[in-house]
Formats: sequence, structure tokens, C-alpha cells
Amino acid sequence: MVLHARLASLRLGSRFKALSAGTLTVALLALAPTAAQAGDPFRTTDPHQIGDKTEAVFNALFYEGNYTAAESLVEEAIAAEPDEPMNYAIAAALGYLNKDLNELADQARLTQQSATALKATDPLRGHLYTAVGIFMEGAHALQTQGIARGTPTALRLLQRVFSELDAAEKIDPNDPELSLLKGFMDLLLAVNLPFANPDQAIARLQNGHPAYLTHRGIAIGMRDLGRYSEALAEVDKALAAAPENPDLLYLKAQILFLQQQYSASLPFYRSALAYADQLPTATARQIAFEACQAEGTPGEVCAERAQINES
Repeated sequence: MVLHARLASLRLGSRFKALSAGTLTVALLALAPTAAQAGDPFRTTDPHQIGDKTEAVFNALFYEGNYTAAESLVEEAIAAEPDEPMNYAIAAALGYLNKDLNELADQARLTQQSATALKATDPLRGHLYTAVGIFMEGAHALQTQGIARGTPTALRLLQRVFSELDAAEKIDPNDPELSLLKGFMDLLLAVNLPFANPDQAIARLQNGHPAYLTHRGIAIGMRDLGRYSEALAEVDKALAAAPENPDLLYLKAQILFLQQQYSASLPFYRSALAYADQLPTATARQIAFEACQAEGTPGEVCAERAQINES
């Protein structure tokens, strides 16, 4: 069906979003509210200094999947906790999702600036978010210069990303936040490069926290590798922790569709669409299109319906 081709064309963008939100929309992803120490969603012991306003943004965006709330909360968090680079990283991710490339560039720069300053008091997180900011700078280059012109710049920046990650790893190779973000990056590469080993990336992700995010990341990787049964098992674990997260409901619907379980996918597509007012417009439109396809409706009709639902 048409959706298989559409999903194939969307995969690189989907993986980047998982990174940019977790490295940013999913690699900064979500926690169950009682999963960790207050303010630090990543560590159950020896929490790092992460403010309550930052935690609120993190919860809204990644536990609740409420992008609308996150856009207003991140402004409050930046004003109240201006030294926290995660806030600028989330703002950069939202800029990317909203196709606001100026916002993406500005917030990527501020992520790096605040992360560099953080190295004096929290070198691990300082190096980690310097890597995130550079990664987003590379995303901006690809978006503004195109693949042909932007790839050399992005590859040079990627070398700097891994240099910063290596510096963080020397401080604590088992840190959950580091394992989570680097695991997403490693899995992205493993999915796209035939000689890479996805199992190593998955093992790193499994060392991350919160578990809800690790299961979501692994499910995305398994989906993109065509290992749908494993992907379904992982997304079910993520949904057990965050049952009303529309991104997870959508992910499960996609996996079921790709298994050709079209009828089974429909309730999850519809459940995700119930949260359309808190999702990016493009995401809601794509969910509506795919749900229509799952009903067996021709693609051109589904595209028209999705546009109508958007308006």
C-alpha cells in the first residue's frame, strides 16, 4: 500500500526527530513522574542539579506529548533557569518541528553556549549538551543548505559531536543521561549504515533512564530495522509507563500497520488523533492520513481528508 512508501520516505526525518527531541523530541524524552529524583528525570541516585521548571517542560513534552504546553513552558524555564542547556535544546527541537529554522539556529547556539559554561560545575552534562547543540547546528546546515551542500558541514560537525560525547564518557561511561542520548545517536547510525551494529546501540540505550524513553527509542529502531515484533514489544512497555502519550499511540499504530494488522492499528491511530490539538499540525495531519490508509481508502482521498481535518 501507499503508506509503506510514505513511511519509508519519512523514516530519516522520524529518526532525527527522535534524536532531536531526545537528543532532542525523543532523546530528551520523558519520564514517569515518580521515576527519579525531583528535577532530574535521568538518575534515581546522585541526581544532578536540574531545576523544577526544566522538569515541567520535560514532562509536558515527552511524558504527556503536549507540544502546545511545552512551547509556553520552555519560555518560562529559560527565564527562570537560564543556565540549564536542556531548555535551549528543547526549544531548538520545537523550532525544528515548527520549521522555524531561525529559532533552530538561535537555540542551537544558546545550547552550546550554556553547555560550555556548565562544564565548570557539571562537566559531564556540559560536554553532553555541547554535543547536542552541535548536532542541532548540523541539522540546521542540512535544512538550509540541502543534502548535497550541507552534508560535508554536517559530517564535520558530527566529528565534534562525538568528541564531546567521548569527553563525557570518560567522566562516567554508565551515566543514564549519557547512555540515553548517545544510544539514540548510535542507533540512528546503525539503522542507516549497513556495517554498523544496532545491538550495541540497543545495549547502550538499555543502560539509560527513564525506562519509558529507552523502550520508545528501541521501538523506533526496531521499526526502522523491520523487526516489527520486537518493536511492538518495546512500544507496549513504553505505553505501560505513559499510556496517554499520543506519540506512543501513534508509534504502535505504525508498527501494527507495517505488520499488515490494519484493523488492529485503527484504534491506536484514532486514540492518537484524540490529542491532535496538542500535537504539531504536520504530525496530526500525517496521523490522519495513515489512519485513512489503514481503512483501505485510496491515498489521494486520504490526502484530501487530512487537509480538511487540518483546516
